Amino acid sequence: MLNEERRRHILEILNHDGRVLVTDLARQFRTSQVTIRKDLDILEAEGRLHRSHGGALPSRASALDDPTLREKEKLHRKEKLKIAAAAASMVQEGQVVILDSGTTTTAIARTLRTFQNLTIITNAVNIAAELSGSSLDVILTGGTLRKNSFSLVGPIAEETLRRLNADILFLGVDGFDVQQGLTTPNLLEAKVNRAMMDVARVVVAVCDSSKFGRRSLSSIAPTSGVHRLVTDRGIPKPDLAALRKAGVQLTLV
Repeated sequence: MLNEERRRHILEILNHDGRVLVTDLARQFRTSQVTIRKDLDILEAEGRLHRSHGGALPSRASALDDPTLREKEKLHRKEKLKIAAAAASMVQEGQVVILDSGTTTTAIARTLRTFQNLTIITNAVNIAAELSGSSLDVILTGGTLRKNSFSLVGPIAEETLRRLNADILFLGVDGFDVQQGLTTPNLLEAKVNRAMMDVARVVVAVCDSSKFGRRSLSSIAPTSGVHRLVTDRGIPKPDLAALRKAGVQLTLV
């Protein structure tokens, strides 16, 4: 395969998956990791991608990126379904569960519909709609609607959350840098997320491996604020080791 052809295929994979890893590409193209790194460096110099630890992200991936819920739904569907199943297995009948907004937490909501006795607290209008026909009790926080994410944010949402208590929170993130912690593009969303963490007994971060190595505009919390993490096996090995060292309980799907 010619160099240009291989690089074109790398960009196609990146656009489809949202992230590429050097190890996976070397195996797929049956070439050395040194060659793949050189390919990625050249593509970055051309402004066609952004290099990250162990791989690359789309060039549009920046701290200000805030894709819509519909755009996010197209990415990593299989991983999100597996994460949702693993997350649901942590829930017991009779518990109070907080679901943050996002596509992964929406998948969790669909899985929790099989339960008979749960109270769901959420700031996501679409999640409340998903659960409206179930037997579950749903508390919607209220607040100002963010059209990109169908989430409710602002002082009303924060005040509602601070008057409640929950057994477990499933928190989706746009970026998870092990050193810097959890991040999201929206400042108001970050404040609501922190309020959720404050009132939940157990905080479970749920995200596919493409989120690692990314930093969005607003910090939600340091890694130490997370008790458990559910992600897929594509997580970079250095991040995996750092999370284990930090004492985060890991579930890989």
